[in-house]
Amino acid sequence: MSCRLTIFIFFLFLATGESAGANELTLDFDHMDAHIAPVGFTQARTGRGGTGAWEIKEDNTAPSGKKILAQTSSDPTNYRFPLCIYDAFEARDVDLSISFKPLSGTVDQAAGLVWRYQDPDNYYVVRANALEENVVLYKVENGKRSDLKPQGSWFAYGKDTPVPLGVWSSLRVLVRSNTFSVSLNGEHLFDVEDDTFPQPGKVGLWTKADSVTLFDTLTARSL
Repeated sequence: MSCRLTIFIFFLFLATGESAGANELTLDFDHMDAHIAPVGFTQARTGRGGTGAWEIKEDNTAPSGKKILAQTSSDPTNYRFPLCIYDAFEARDVDLSISFKPLSGTVDQAAGLVWRYQDPDNYYVVRANALEENVVLYKVENGKRSDLKPQGSWFAYGKDTPVPLGVWSSLRVLVRSNTFSVSLNGEHLFDVEDDTFPQPGKVGLWTKADSVTLFDTLTARSL
């Protein structure tokens, strides 16, 4: 690697607040400039309606530092899923987590983690919803979202559990082969098995409809 390229990568890490190796990522957004789109992410959308509005903001309540990533668009289109995908990390099996704070929404109050992302119409996502007070894991295949049933329950729609509005929580998924293990605030909720997307993919963040949601400290570790 040339000296010039090494220096460029070093300053890119400083600018983004990123700590990463080939198989690991920790991103707290604190070294990004406020009031602009996040560096190193691609914004996309599944479904209909307007695109999302992802912006770095300041928040003194953030779990890490004072800056967070916010999705601020309140477009109420129901089948609308704004995405913010991290460009420089890709994995098949991964330990993935995010801190999130849902602020508002009349259609939904959701925060989601995306993995094995292929394009805006093909990926997995687990989301926590403060309006419905549940956590549900989905596959999005050819633009169609389908919930995946927890192991041992053929009829459940994810897991009913409190998801507080206006409070920071943590969402985590442990991905090993075709098994996905979901936790909220350190409590294991359920496991799901699915083989739709066995290949590696990118990771990222997700909301729905008019959800205004804050995110902080995205971590991803290849397994």
